[in-house]
Amino acid sequence: MERQIETRPFVGGRYVEPDEPRTFIDVEPASGRELALVANAGPKTVAHAIAAAREAADGGPWPRMSAETRANVLNRMADGIEKHARELGTLEARDVGKPVSECVNHDVARAARNLRFFAAAAQSWTQEASFGDAKFLGADLHLLNVTARPPLGVGAIIIPWNSPLMLATWNLGPCLAAGNTCVLKPSELAPLTCIALGEIAAEAKLPPGVLNVVPGLADTGSALVTHPDVDAVAFTGGVATGRSVMAGAAESLKRVMLELGGKSPNLVFADADLKRAASGVARSIFRSQGQSCVAGSRLLVESQVADRFLAMLLDEIGRLRIGDPLDDKTDYGPLISAAHRERVRSFVAEAVAAGAEILTGGKAPEHPAEGFYYLPTILDRLTPRSRAVCEEIFGPVLTVERFDEEDEAVALANASRYGLAAYLWTSKIERALRVADRLKTAMVWVNSFFLRDLRTPFGGARQSGLGRQGGRYSLEFWTEPKLVCMTWGEEK
Repeated sequence: MERQIETRPFVGGRYVEPDEPRTFIDVEPASGRELALVANAGPKTVAHAIAAAREAADGGPWPRMSAETRANVLNRMADGIEKHARELGTLEARDVGKPVSECVNHDVARAARNLRFFAAAAQSWTQEASFGDAKFLGADLHLLNVTARPPLGVGAIIIPWNSPLMLATWNLGPCLAAGNTCVLKPSELAPLTCIALGEIAAEAKLPPGVLNVVPGLADTGSALVTHPDVDAVAFTGGVATGRSVMAGAAESLKRVMLELGGKSPNLVFADADLKRAASGVARSIFRSQGQSCVAGSRLLVESQVADRFLAMLLDEIGRLRIGDPLDDKTDYGPLISAAHRERVRSFVAEAVAAGAEILTGGKAPEHPAEGFYYLPTILDRLTPRSRAVCEEIFGPVLTVERFDEEDEAVALANASRYGLAAYLWTSKIERALRVADRLKTAMVWVNSFFLRDLRTPFGGARQSGLGRQGGRYSLEFWTEPKLVCMTWGEEK
C-alpha cells in the first residue's frame, strides 16, 4: 500500500473511474492545505455499485458460503489492516486530525478487531429449533419449528468523519459476516482510509461486489438511501441527517439503524475518587478533540467539591500536548475543518455573551498557527437552557453545572433530548446502581470512560438513535428471521 493515495470508488472488486467527472477537495486539518482530490461518486456510480452488490448477493458465492469460510476471508482482511497499521494510522491522522498514536493504537487496531470479532460471532449464530404439538379440529400433529437467519441482501453503510476506519468495520463486520453485500459511503471530510479498504478486501480475496466504496457528497448518500435495491441502511452521524435517512428509506420500507448524536453528562459526586474522575472526565471530552458521539460534554458536579474538582480538571488539561497529529507524542490535534471550528467558536461566543465564564480555552492557540486547532475549553456559570448546554457541539467544549442533591443531579442529566451515554463517578455502589437506573440514556459507565465488551449493546435512546449494535444485536439487524415449520402425525 505504500503508493499514491487512492481516491476513486471501489466497485465490483476494483477501483473505477466514476461515471460523473466530478471531484471534491479533501483538506488536511493540521495544515489547512489540500490532502487529496477525491472522485465524487454521483447517482450513476452509486447505481453501478448497488448493481454489483445486488449481483453478488443474488448470484454470487458470498451468501452461500459457510460462516466459517466467510470468517476466513474477514480474518484475512483483518490481517491486511494489521499489516498496514502504521500506514493506515498515518493516513487517518492526516485525514481526520487525530493524533497518530490514537489512530494506530486504537482506531486501526479496533478496526481489525471488529472484523475478527464478528467473523467469530457469526459462526455461532445458528438456527434455532423447537418441538411442539398441534391438537385442533381432530388433528393430532407434531411440529418441528426451525428459525433460520438468512442475510438481508444489500446493505448501505454511511459513516461520519471522526473515526472512519473503526466505524466502517464496526458496521461492515456484522454485515459481511452474516452473508450480506454492501455499499459503503464514507464522509467527504475524511474518506481515504475507507477507500483503502477496497485494496485490502481485494488482497484478502473477498469476492467482487461484496464490498463497494463510494466516496461522495450529500447526493451520493441520498442516492444510496433511496435506491430500491438496497435492503437496509446503517447510518452513523447527526440527528438532522438521521431524520433525512429515515425519510428516504421509508418509501421502500428499508430496515434502518441510526446511531446519532449525544450530549452525555459526567455526574461527579462528592464521594468519588476525584483524581480518577478528573482524569476520566478530561479523557471523555478532550479525547479526539471532543469530536465523538459519546463525548462527556456536560459536567454535573456536586457543589461542595466543585471548585476543588475544577482545579484538578484544569491540571489535567494542562498536561495535554497540543501539536502535529503525526507526532507520536501529541495528545490533542486540530478540529476537522475551518467550518467546524467556526461552529464550535460560535457556541462559545454565544454562551459568553449570555454571561458564561471561560475557565480555560475559548480560542485558537497561537501555536500551531496553521490548521484548525481550538483549545480545550471549559464554560462555567451558564444558563440552564444555554445552547452550549443543550445542543451537541461535537468539539472540545465542556459545560459545568452544579448540584446539591442526587435528585437534582438526575434531573439535570435527564434534561436533554439526547440519550446516548452517561458517566457516573461515585464510590458508593448503591448510588451507582440507583442513579444508573434513573438516567434516561442507553449506556452508563461507572468510574470509567468507554470501556466495553463488543458483545454488549451499543446505541442511543431518545434522539440519539434507533437500534443497537454489538454482538447478537448487530447480527439480528443484518439477518431476517425465517420460520420453517414441518409437521407429521394424523390430520383429519
